[in-house]
Amino acid sequence: MNTTQKRAVVFAYHNVGVRCLKVLLAGGVDVALVVTHQDSASENIWFESVVSVCETEGIPYITPDDPKSPDLLARIAAVQPDLMFSFYYRHMLPQAILDVAPAYNMHGSLLPRFRGRAPVNWAVLHGATEIGATLHEMTVKPDAGAIVAQQAVPILPDDTAFEVFGKVTVAAELALYGVLPALLAGSAPRIPNDLAQGSYFGGRKPEDGRIDWRQPADAVYNLHRAVAPPYPGAFTDVGARRFVIERARPYRGARADAIGGLPPGLAVVDNAIVGVCGDGRALAIHSLLADGVRIAPAELQSLLAQAQ
Repeated sequence: MNTTQKRAVVFAYHNVGVRCLKVLLAGGVDVALVVTHQDSASENIWFESVVSVCETEGIPYITPDDPKSPDLLARIAAVQPDLMFSFYYRHMLPQAILDVAPAYNMHGSLLPRFRGRAPVNWAVLHGATEIGATLHEMTVKPDAGAIVAQQAVPILPDDTAFEVFGKVTVAAELALYGVLPALLAGSAPRIPNDLAQGSYFGGRKPEDGRIDWRQPADAVYNLHRAVAPPYPGAFTDVGARRFVIERARPYRGARADAIGGLPPGLAVVDNAIVGVCGDGRALAIHSLLADGVRIAPAELQSLLAQAQ
């Protein structure tokens, strides 16, 4: 065995967890234990499995419910890791665990911007044109430690959060891959993380996807992009029925004047579904779902007439 090989405990989940775990293995790190999550039956599991990687590579893994449990701390301490990493693990780690060994977290934004939960979704919602991934030292305060590496990626005007998350996953892999040799050698940079220059956001709930059609079209479109499937989706209710926008673009139809006289909300124009917004502009809704089934323009027009 290589006596210079570093031993690590890795907290990981989701696509970023999978890709960054593979970077550590490719870099010769002895991953002695992975701490991950059990998939929830109530969640749409569209992402890759850290457990599957562990089973393929023969890495011991555990899925504790409580990150503050004495048993978890004892299990980690027994490994005697040189380093610890957190790659999209969903629990905050207590100080007792962080005291075991130097710990680094991969965050899905360019810190200090978009600290906290769901950074990609918040960035798209706010119309950001750039995001990325940041590897930083872990502290009890979330996303506050010194920055070790960053990789930026663009957010294009029509990108959904799902598409941006794919870019952030690649950015995370590149950031870790580039700095790992220096990190293992103890010579990685430590760039101050000036929180006063950044922003913090909390978690998002499905209800946050409710559309307020009184808002400008740009705001409604950004909401759609931020939560489009496989996320829960931007939705609106007509009577007792709930409609989720699956695919949309800003409306650029030849008869934009026909939109101007319509009230905010769903409408059918030229046999096409549109969402009229508070500034008189609209979204062309190419796929509108009800109970997971695509709704045709004629069916929506009939439902709208009944609701009047």
